[in-house]
Amino acid sequence: MAADHESGLMETDPLDQPVFTAQDVLAYRRGRGLLPDFAPPETVVVCYARGLMTHAARRYRARRVGGFAAELLLLEETAGRVAVAGNFGVGGPATAGVVEELAALGARRFVIVGSAGGLQPDLHPGDLLVAERAVRAEGVSRHYLPPAPDVAADPDLAEALGRALNSHGLAYRSGVTWTTDAPYREIRRDVLRHQQAGVLAVEMEAASLFAVGRALGVAAGAVLVVFDILSDGRWQLGQDLRPVEQSLRAALEAVIACRH
Repeated sequence: MAADHESGLMETDPLDQPVFTAQDVLAYRRGRGLLPDFAPPETVVVCYARGLMTHAARRYRARRVGGFAAELLLLEETAGRVAVAGNFGVGGPATAGVVEELAALGARRFVIVGSAGGLQPDLHPGDLLVAERAVRAEGVSRHYLPPAPDVAADPDLAEALGRALNSHGLAYRSGVTWTTDAPYREIRRDVLRHQQAGVLAVEMEAASLFAVGRALGVAAGAVLVVFDILSDGRWQLGQDLRPVEQSLRAALEAVIACRH
């Protein structure tokens, strides 16, 4: 197969390889004393809400590790096997950078705990979703995988996340999400089309994470909390966001306890 130069898909020809990699960046930081020595976590929980990261820092005894774009907390109660990463921005490109670096160190599982806009009329703020697949309407995934309409989460990890939510008494729905780069360009026609196709929600990271995970050979999953509602092409944001905050915290606790 010829190299797809525009997509960035890697081939054996040196000209089709990245100019630099996450390993190169980590070696640079390590050589300048910017990256401490530590045993990498097996699982990284990726958070985007600043308040959720603040909650994690207060809720769990953790070691803070510098040297990354993300704030990284190694949780002591898991003996450092689980880390929480956050405060690095939102979206696919930021997520891909964090995952590339932590995977290069040896992390093997990555799980988003994030928010999404509900597309189905029976969803409400605070509802929990486990993403099984994500529609690739963002840009990152094309640099990691051949063209396709969507990309799957790791199926075993998605199943384990569902079990973890169940074990914490949390109801959830599994299905497809729609990943976009442009939150202010969620066009009504697209919203209605995805709603009619049964897509549960729209968010900004899942397809990117799933694609990076597949390309790097690490497991990737996502637990999402409905934040606002876009069903029928109308935007609705509730006045009381406490159910969203409560569900994010509950999901974080369940994911940290997940065994896969």
